[in-house]
Amino acid sequence: MNKKILAAVCIIMGCLLMACGKDEETQVMTQVTAQPIESTSEEPEESSRPEASQLEEDSSASEESNGEVIITDRVVVDGKKQSYLTGEWKDEDIVNRRSMAVMIPNNKPALPQYGISKASIIYEAPVEGRVSRLMAFFEDYDDLEFIGPVRSSRDYFVYEAMAYDAIYCNWGLAVPFVEELLRSDRIDNISASVSGIHNPADEAFDRRDRPGNKKYALEYTGYLYIDGYNKAVERLGYEPEYRDTFEQAFTFAADGHPATYDDEKSAVVIYPGGSSSNSSGFGYGANSGGNPYFEYHEDDGLYYRYEYGEPQVDEMNGEQLTVSNIVFKICHGEVHEPTTYDYLAFNVHGTGEAYVFTAGKVIHGTWSRESDRGANMFYDEDGNEIIFNQGKTWICNIWKEYSEYMKYE
Repeated sequence: MNKKILAAVCIIMGCLLMACGKDEETQVMTQVTAQPIESTSEEPEESSRPEASQLEEDSSASEESNGEVIITDRVVVDGKKQSYLTGEWKDEDIVNRRSMAVMIPNNKPALPQYGISKASIIYEAPVEGRVSRLMAFFEDYDDLEFIGPVRSSRDYFVYEAMAYDAIYCNWGLAVPFVEELLRSDRIDNISASVSGIHNPADEAFDRRDRPGNKKYALEYTGYLYIDGYNKAVERLGYEPEYRDTFEQAFTFAADGHPATYDDEKSAVVIYPGGSSSNSSGFGYGANSGGNPYFEYHEDDGLYYRYEYGEPQVDEMNGEQLTVSNIVFKICHGEVHEPTTYDYLAFNVHGTGEAYVFTAGKVIHGTWSRESDRGANMFYDEDGNEIIFNQGKTWICNIWKEYSEYMKYE
């Protein structure tokens, strides 16, 4: 499925964040240009990829764009198809079905998360208290029993989920800002039954006794169960496969033609909130944002994730989280009035500054998104679309007003 090239863009409603409680009407925010970033300086398994001779039979699978060979129209080869979220070859039914976008807490008392290493895309953004929250997109989840823990909704996460035609999954919500959004037909959602939810799907959720000696608060024991999720999708009548409004997530380099960006700056250690204390939601702020960072390993072309001073791992398998691409999407943000609860608002539509990290390089440019259903598009400084390498992607929604802390080396 080809992407649309976005032209003139307009800034629309800033999405307002809130914990379960009161809210006010959403408001429009003005676009602000971000500060410059500070600089100090998975390939799919062979068994999952069709034979090269089979691929050559259909020349429509790739084409050249700005010197890069990219995946264009998806073709089915031996029952497999290239994912819209990762570019990797997967079973056709997995690639065609809509992903689930699951809200996952990322503050230290909630760790480790279960199943998160299976996510194709992970979004990370600040919430109140200056700690980040994750939204993980899963398309390949058939071998999982559950995912979690699952936490409450914030409306700018909902709007980001719309860009991928995902089915949004949450346990709790910022009622005044999210209630009507989840109640509308703008987003298909699988939500636990709490105040403000009008179409609950309790068959999809349950609490779990977490292993180990660590005592977990109740809010970190709720999980999304895959069997229940599938039953809820069917009961609620949601379309299980991508709809016509879906635009693919990214443009990926074709098999055997990785995007190397040899002329761009190297970036092998990446800090979304910098390496010193700040209150951006990514550094050690009021409630310890975790000071996350990524390290690039040239031997496998992956970025390894760290936070709270140690590798971030999946409870399911003990594996450290890795991705092929990292994006800093810089968004104007502000503390919503009244400021009593420190609720945040962010522009996730329109345009702004962006940094894409792939193959150990950094490409500076812009992001652009014209509508709720519109794809997030990323362009270099010359206006060419940035080509992503096949594999998982981690997107950090950076609060523009704290962008001075961003750093790579």
